[in-house]
Amino acid sequence: MERASIITQVDRKEEHLSPLRWNPGSARNLFATKSRGRNILRSLFCCFSTQNVGQFPEGSKHPVPPEESNTVSKSNLPQDIQCQYSRIPDTCLLPEIEPQVAGRLCLVIDLDETLIHSSFKPISDADFIVTVEIEGTMQQVYVFKRPYVDKFLQRMGELFECVLFTASLAKYADPVIDLLDKWGVFRARLFRESCVFHQGSYVKDLNRLGRDLNKIIIIDNSPASYIFHPYNAVPVTSWFDDLSDTELLSLIPAFEGLSQVEDVYTGLERLQPS
Repeated sequence: MERASIITQVDRKEEHLSPLRWNPGSARNLFATKSRGRNILRSLFCCFSTQNVGQFPEGSKHPVPPEESNTVSKSNLPQDIQCQYSRIPDTCLLPEIEPQVAGRLCLVIDLDETLIHSSFKPISDADFIVTVEIEGTMQQVYVFKRPYVDKFLQRMGELFECVLFTASLAKYADPVIDLLDKWGVFRARLFRESCVFHQGSYVKDLNRLGRDLNKIIIIDNSPASYIFHPYNAVPVTSWFDDLSDTELLSLIPAFEGLSQVEDVYTGLERLQPS
């Protein structure tokens, strides 16, 4: 395995997205303004060869990664979305909801380029360094925190049942999250083996979490990650090294508003470009 394949990242060449804000007085659909689409290039840090494609689960046209065995159910959601699923499968990725977060919406949060950026290149001012074993050799990964990530995570932990869901491998992401999440914000952690491998990308199928779809929001920098459920998504721009970035800070009021809604589809209609 190449060392870069443990991390799922995107290319820097992405369309810039406008910041989002909470606008309770508006009824315009967020996704009508986002329908231009973004040219998402294949990950620089992820393997996309045909040998990664797993077996097709029963009743599904879409394979899961080789190490994942849970089944995927079919969808009756909008026809323009080819890959969505309508019922909660018998085997769920998440445990039962903990009493401390009962009644909250579930917020699924991506890791790389959403909260942090990691590099194998030695850099002196990294926020922290993790060591990962790759084919018997210990490699150091240098991790940079996105501006305001601490404040964002702390507030999200107060409002939602937070789940970390990354397409990177656990042996890299788990120690990163240990250092990043000092407050125990994440109630669960999901890694690459929990994704569905679809058309060269690792997709996060929200229906497999074991929560009602109208109670789940995903925040992610890569539209390919939430292609099965785009109407549950709050897109963010990919972050690499811009220390003046304020996107996570500006999203806090939006999520404070979303945390109060009964149905995320209705709530996300009020999330507008500023």
